Formats: sequence, C-alpha cells, structure tokens
Amino acid sequence: MRWPSRCPGLTPRSDADVRIPEKAKALLAAIAAAKGLSLPAYLARLSETLLTPAERAGTARAALVQWDGYAPSVRYRGAGPGRRDR
Repeated sequence: MRWPSRCPGLTPRSDADVRIPEKAKALLAAIAAAKGLSLPAYLARLSETLLTPAERAGTARAALVQWDGYAPSVRYRGAGPGRRDR
C-alpha cells in the first residue's frame, strides 16, 4: 500500500485515536463494510485520495492556466481582498 508523502512518519502500523460523533463512525464503518474493508483500512485508503487545501489550490490554479492562460503574479496573489492591482 502506498502511503502519502504528505504524511511523514505514517506507516501501516500507526495507530491513532480520533474522536468523532458515534453517528459518523457508524456511517464510515458501514461504508467500509460495504467495500469489504475494515474501518482503519477504509480511512487509510480515503486519506490517499484527499488533497490538502494547498494541493487543491494548486490544482485549481493549473486548471485556470490551462483553460484561459490565467496566471496572476505572486504580488497579485499575495494581496488581500480589495487590495488587488486594477
């Protein structure tokens, strides 16, 4: 199984306690069972498919560049709302 590079130190034998509502745990366990997986295995597989906010932003930026050449400068991206160059 491939472990995400963005999770240094995470190995297949890592254990963690995560507190979530019982309803959420039951739902995730039911989804995992339907896929023939244990809850920890399902969560490990799920973590490989999710992106961090920074990764999502990079993907969106790349899509905009490919779509219409949108490529704001670093200065423009760093400006807060209402402070953008016009």
